[in-house]
Amino acid sequence: MIGTLLNAMTVLLGGLLGSFLGPRLPERMRHTVMSGLGLVTAIVGLQMALGTESILLVMGSVLAGGILGEWCGIEDGLEAVGRWLEAHVGNKAGSTDRDSPSVGRSVSAAFVTASLVFCVGPLTILGSIQDGLTGDYSLLAIKAMLDGFAALAFAATMGPGVILSLLTILLVQGGISVAAMGLGDALGQVTRQTPWVMEMTATGGVLILGIALMLLDLKRIRVANLLPAILIAPITQTLIQALYNK
Repeated sequence: MIGTLLNAMTVLLGGLLGSFLGPRLPERMRHTVMSGLGLVTAIVGLQMALGTESILLVMGSVLAGGILGEWCGIEDGLEAVGRWLEAHVGNKAGSTDRDSPSVGRSVSAAFVTASLVFCVGPLTILGSIQDGLTGDYSLLAIKAMLDGFAALAFAATMGPGVILSLLTILLVQGGISVAAMGLGDALGQVTRQTPWVMEMTATGGVLILGIALMLLDLKRIRVANLLPAILIAPITQTLIQALYNK
């Protein structure tokens, strides 16, 4: 769990620094930084998505995940939490103005965006498993440095709601590490080329692309309602592989 705690700490520090600097940046500068983040996020998502070996599996996972997410109302639930936080933590942190990007500076938007960017990717999966199985947190240490700088940039443009993503990091990465500790050798050798990791990463890349479209102010996508796809993809891939091996 050391790697996860380190990751959460760097996001906290980066988020605090970005929240302090953000209001002191001119609005045009925040727009430009937001656009830059959107472009880089799009490239990251595209690279992840192109790693799939079965685009039909990714498409089916996203479609099924979207249906399940809409049925569960994940996005609405997160927005409700965001409104509660804005009311109790302070409206100033989540306020928007006419010149702000459409993704806004709301707590819920910042939280969902940062959580997806920080917790969807091969470093999250491989680093957490490695930390849980062997205690080697080197991959998560690298991720922690990257996420710290990203948190600074996101918080400067989207507000302090980014800091709340550390809760997602603790839950997701910590959960994977604990599961890896419990499963032990049952997981086998897990690498970037492990089929279920590849499809899970590719599906996550599609969601990251959705975040990029919002950061670039091109289209508002209810990305949170697509989150079940990240679980559906590896489960489906594992079942297909098991049936094929028979």
